[in-house]
Formats: sequence, C-alpha cells, structure tokens
Amino acid sequence: MSQLSFTMPDGSIESVEVTALLNAGYAGRDQAEVASHIAELAALGVPAPTTTPALYPIAPYLAQQTDHVDVQHGKTSGEAEWALVITDDDVLLTAACDHTDRDLEVHSVAWSKNAAPDVLGTKAWRLSDVADRLDDIALEAWVGHGDTVELIQQGTLGDLLAPKYWLDVLTERGDARPGTVLISGTISMLNGVNQFADTWKVAMTDPATKDVISVEYRTVPMAEPIG
Repeated sequence: MSQLSFTMPDGSIESVEVTALLNAGYAGRDQAEVASHIAELAALGVPAPTTTPALYPIAPYLAQQTDHVDVQHGKTSGEAEWALVITDDDVLLTAACDHTDRDLEVHSVAWSKNAAPDVLGTKAWRLSDVADRLDDIALEAWVGHGDTVELIQQGTLGDLLAPKYWLDVLTERGDARPGTVLISGTISMLNGVNQFADTWKVAMTDPATKDVISVEYRTVPMAEPIG
C-alpha cells in the first residue's frame, strides 16, 4: 500500500491509503487517432490491445510521490497524465507521470507499467470544483538532458477521455471506492524529442485560476547486476 497526501487550494490536507491503482491506456477522446497510434506502435513491436480504451491493474505500492525514479536501463520514459483519487468523501484530481519500461513494453504493456512507479503530484483539486472547465485545463510535459530542457507533450484534458467516463467504468467494476487511484492515459509526444531523459516534469494548469499542479523527478540508473 501507499499513503498519499495532497495539499488542497484552501491549504487543507487530504490523505488516502491506496488500495487499488489502475492505468488507462489508448484513452484519447479521438479513437480514430488512437487506432493510428496503435498501428505505429505495432510497427515497433508493441502488442496491440484487444480493446480500446484499455485498463491495466497496477500494484498499489507503485502510486508514489517522489522526486526520483530508479531505472534499470536507459529505455524508460514518463507520460503526462492526470489522476483521479477517490477519498472517503470526495474525488480529487491531480497531475501524474506514468513512468514506463519501453524495452518491456514490446512484450506486454501491463508488465511495462508495473516495472516503474506512477508519480503523483502533492497538490490536488476537488474534481467538482473544476468540472465545468476540465477540457480547458492544460496538460504539458518537459524532459531534461543535462542542462537542456525540452517540451515533449502539450495538450489539454479535452484530448483524453473525461474523468466521468472513468468514474462510470470504476462504478461498473465495483472499484469506485475510497483508496482507488486511476491514471488517465497520455497525450501524444512531440516528434523529434528524445523521451529517454534524465528528468521528467508534468504540469496541469487551470486557465481560470492560473493554479498549477506539477510533478517533477529525476531518473537514477541502478547498479549493474552481478550474474
């Protein structure tokens, strides 16, 4: 289990013990574009999902609030996402970065997502407070290589299936309960930017209030194994 704590806009703290973690995949609102993306991935050897959008159960302890991610090799990368966090009496929205093992992804998307943490922000909004402007909230990501930082993802929450869609799915599955965290799936990466980076940053910006929720961490190479 993971214990997460979030600072709310009014300064209060909401805490939750994660009992279920789910990662959405192929969750773009334009499913025709998703189909094109699946074809591109298939050419790289990534197995196509049996259905879209997809949903992958993840070990709950992989929901983390951390400033570093330990990696076993150089072919891992993050993904800009939002996260729903169900508490005892509310639903929170925060920024997230789903760190993924790209070498393992060619064997199984689910395996690759269980090989690294989902890093969540330490701030959150109440979903009900931003429900009327969700599609306008910006979602962006930057990668760092040494002293160079580049924008790698840029879009809005309107590019992805809405939180309500996933709350309905969770309700149907019996997972809409306190302790459940759902990560949204990601938006497209910009062409020509190296995703295998030293640092990742994801920001979610509310244009109405200018409030920003961000996630930032560095990747830390692990020692070479013996044997």
